[in-house]
Amino acid sequence: MITLYGIKTCPECSGLYEQVKDDSRFEIVDVGQHILHLKEFLSIRDNDAAFDEARKNGYAGLPCFVLEDGTVTFSPEEVGLRSCPLSDEVIEKLHEEADALRGTF
Repeated sequence: MITLYGIKTCPECSGLYEQVKDDSRFEIVDVGQHILHLKEFLSIRDNDAAFDEARKNGYAGLPCFVLEDGTVTFSPEEVGLRSCPLSDEVIEKLHEEADALRGTF
């Protein structure tokens, strides 16, 4: 089984969720759903060299796929899916939404 780590509020992740929702080859782990899911992901992220570039640049490293042999990939195409690229407009909207949420909890 291929594990897809993502978070529902990420448009790239949600686009991939749609592609795998009825595909038994995939397990979705939404890291925003429970603290234990986040800890599971962070354990992989903090210890796997595949995340070196993400950590260096301050990226979360989502979405990512963990293959059955433990290999990590960030390429949907490597697991038979289509990428869900984001436009500049979508990225700007995400930043605006995040800024609006600051301090509201």
